[in-house]
Order: sequence, then C-alpha cells, then structure tokens
Amino acid sequence: MQSLRPNYPSCRVAALIALVLIFSVAFAGAQVTTYHYDTRRTGWNSKEPKLTPANVGSASFGQLLSVALDDQVDAQPLVIPGVNISAGSHQGKHTVVYVATENNTIYAIDVNNGTILLSPNFGPPVPKPLGCGNNGPNVGITSTPVIEVRSQTMYVMVYTQGATGPAYYLHALDIGNLTDKVAPVLVAASHTLTDGTTFTFNATYQRQRPGLLLANGNVYAGFGSFCDFFANLSRGWVLGWKAGTLVPMAANQILDTQPVSPNNYFLTAIWMSGYGLAADHSGNILFVTGNSDFSGTTYDGVSNIQESVVRVSPNLTTVLDLFTPMNQASLEQTDSDFGSGGVLVLPDQPGSIPHLAVAAGKDGNMYFMNEDSLGGYSTTQNNVLGTYGVGSCWCGQSYFVDPVDGLARVVSSGGRTAEVWKLQTSPTPSLTKITTSPSIGGGQDGGFFTTISSNGTASPIIWAVSRPVSRTSSKVNLFAFDPEAGGSTMTQLFTASAGTWPNTGGNSNIVPVVANGKVFVASNKELRIFGLH
Repeated sequence: MQSLRPNYPSCRVAALIALVLIFSVAFAGAQVTTYHYDTRRTGWNSKEPKLTPANVGSASFGQLLSVALDDQVDAQPLVIPGVNISAGSHQGKHTVVYVATENNTIYAIDVNNGTILLSPNFGPPVPKPLGCGNNGPNVGITSTPVIEVRSQTMYVMVYTQGATGPAYYLHALDIGNLTDKVAPVLVAASHTLTDGTTFTFNATYQRQRPGLLLANGNVYAGFGSFCDFFANLSRGWVLGWKAGTLVPMAANQILDTQPVSPNNYFLTAIWMSGYGLAADHSGNILFVTGNSDFSGTTYDGVSNIQESVVRVSPNLTTVLDLFTPMNQASLEQTDSDFGSGGVLVLPDQPGSIPHLAVAAGKDGNMYFMNEDSLGGYSTTQNNVLGTYGVGSCWCGQSYFVDPVDGLARVVSSGGRTAEVWKLQTSPTPSLTKITTSPSIGGGQDGGFFTTISSNGTASPIIWAVSRPVSRTSSKVNLFAFDPEAGGSTMTQLFTASAGTWPNTGGNSNIVPVVANGKVFVASNKELRIFGLH
C-alpha cells in the first residue's frame, strides 16, 4: 500500500525552488521593453516600490550618473534587468539600459555604474534629409525600438545612407551582444491606388518616427514625411514584419490612396511626435494621422483618412474604424495636425463601455472615445464620449489608477502643464479634471511627455521632461509631481537639469523612463540617470 505520508524532502525542495523563483523575479525588477511601457501606451510603471513622493521630494534624490553618447537621442530608452552580456570586455549579468542615437549607434549601458557595455554602429545616418530641419543634423534611429524578452531580441529600425541613397533596415538583434540574429530586411513596399496604379515606398521621402509595436507576433512601423517636404511623393504607411524571421507581412496600409489631389499634395502622415503605434484588446492597431492636401477638400474617410484616429486589423488588410473631428477641413487648411499626438488605449474598464481611448493634437482638443466604436465623421458634431481642452499637444497621454478611490486617471500634457482627469464609468463614461501641475516651461511647440510610477496604485508620481526655452538656452529639465497632494495644483517634488537639446528646430520629444528606483533621461549626446543617493 502506498504511504500517505508527505515526502518532506521533496516538499522542502519544491518550496526552496519556489522561493528562489520568487526571489529571482523580485530581484530582476521591472522591465521597460517598449514605448510608454506597454502596447496600450499607458506610460505607467506600477512596479516601482523604491521611489515615493517622500524620498523623491527630499535631498536624497538627484542625479547619479551621466553617460556621454555620440548624437541626439529621439528614441525612448529601454531597461532590462539580468541581461547576460556575451560580447566585449564586460561579459556577465547586468541590468542594462539600451539607448539608440541618431548616429545609428545602440548603447548597452550598466544602469548601476554607467559603464558602456556595448556600442555597435549600424551604418552612416542620413544627414538632414531633404533639408528638413525639424530633427538634429542626422537621422538614423529615430523611433523607439522594442524588445521581446522571451527570445532576447531587440527590433530596431535603422535609417542609413547607402550607395544608392537613403534606406531603412529592420534589424532583429540579440540583446546580449547587439548582433543580428537574422539578416536585416530592407524596407520595401507597394500599394495599389484607387485608379489601379501602383505607389511604391521610397525611403528618401518617408520618415519612420513612431515607436515600433510588437503585437500579434508581428513588428509594426508607421511612416510619415520629412517636414512635409515633397508631399507629392510621401504618404502615411503602416508596414509589418513577422517577428523572428522579419518576413514582410502580405498586406500594408496607406491612408491616402487617391491618385490626384488639388495641389499634388498627399501625406496623411503617421508621426505622432514619436508616440508608439498602439494595440487594443483584440490586437487591432491604432494610430492618429496628420494633414493631407491644404485645400481641405480631399477627405472622404475611405481613400483618404487624414486628421483621424484609425483602427486597422492585425493583418493590416482592413480599416476597421475611425474617428475624424468635424473640423477636419480647417485642421487641414491651417496645418493643425490631429496627428501631432498619439492615441492612448485605456486598460479595460467596468461598466457598459469597457474599451476606451483618448487622443489630442495641435488644436488642443482631447477626444475621449469608445474604442469599440470610435465615432466616425460628421460635419456637425463629434460623435465621441467627450471633448476636453488640454492645450496644444505635440504629445501623448498617460494613465494610472488612483490609490484613494481606485478609479482610473488619464494624464494629459498639452501646453506647459500636466493635468489629471478622473474617469467616471457610470452611468456613462466621462472625464473630470482633478488637478493641474505647475508649468514646466519650454519654448518649443506645446506639449511634452509624461511617465507615471507607483507601487501598485500607492505613491503615484508624474514624471516629465521640459522642452528647451530657446536656442540660447537649450537646457531641458526633469520634473516630478505628486498628483495626490496640493489640491487643484499638484505639488512639485523635484526639478533639475536633465541635459540639453541644441537642435531646437525639432521638438525634444523626451520620455522619462522610471525603473527599479532610477529615472533615465536621454537627450543630446547624453544619458542622465537619477535616483536615491
């Protein structure tokens, strides 16, 4: 007869293994693998127990390290603990921050001591494409890469000057040595226009700016233009590739398939000030488009979908839904792109409308949408859940859950202030402004980018980086605010210089990254790391 006594040694071994696994997960810490932390683009790190309003607002918090880089950084840094670095002179386990520059260099940096572990270069960048001045002197890696931790792979889009002209290559890199796991793929595509002619992707005229999206087993990228120059040759694209193999997807999307326009001006670009393409609960892809022909007459919601929030199918074959503001024609005529900002897809909510989204653009209106039925287009009204003034927005929203009432919060950052909006889901979803930050200043276009850190829902902190004041004052500053203190004007916990941005012809779309007790700010030729001394 089999004994019913427990096998105590086996139990102890199992318990020890479980403890080791729990300790390993806890020790590993939070990972930042993509733009704004997740594919919904919430900007919320809810696994930050070290940084609290009390210690961030004290003398114990400040700059720890500065690391010199070779060019301007437009991409958001990514952070991965416990990486086994397998090349170079610093092999072994490290917690790594990855920073990509416009010189096509990717840095792997030890977050604890600032040591540059790896820094391969992926070819010469393109100097000032088409004469466009809204970037730095070079365009190389502009969009935020994405990391798949399971396969230890970083996907990154490189813009390089080749023998036959500018070209984009999508790379799949081993995060341990930053070498290609498969051959990089040259970005190429074509699409049939409504008259049956073929429009071919041309890297000379297309700018890849939005953060890359890894979803549905694919890598997706959005494309716009350089300064709206050569608008006769540039259109907004969404392209995709199979993760791992980099095989191009069979379908792609162009948001303007019209063969002619009044001024030979097409665009309908996807740029969003660098905000990433988003994915919803079903894996559909969401983004916001910018301006097309300045006549304001080419919109039809089918063959041209400018100035719109757009949702497309995961296989990129079908536009599933859209929202276009009723004033789209005037947005066109005044170059007031709705697409200067990205779309935040909120996590699922209770109530009759569980799937929600927000987006704002240059004219300062933040639209609150039912993500399952975005609202379409009407010439007389905006068929959305609400429209809220947030200030001109070359920016994107963030999200967190309040520790007091347990309700969701949306953080807007148009103009020069961050604003916290409480989400009420019953009887119908609505947003109510709760508190506003002090001004963070800055002399470039309105808006900036925020990140939220908290320990679960406890101790939320809003982080932001200002844009430079002027060409003679190119300094950017890191700010921290407590959204739970200060009443209608939230308490400022911290501010300090966080780098410079001398190329003031282009906005500093800097996203502060918070992970494992540290804050990372990448600017012009520099990474600064802040934390507790």
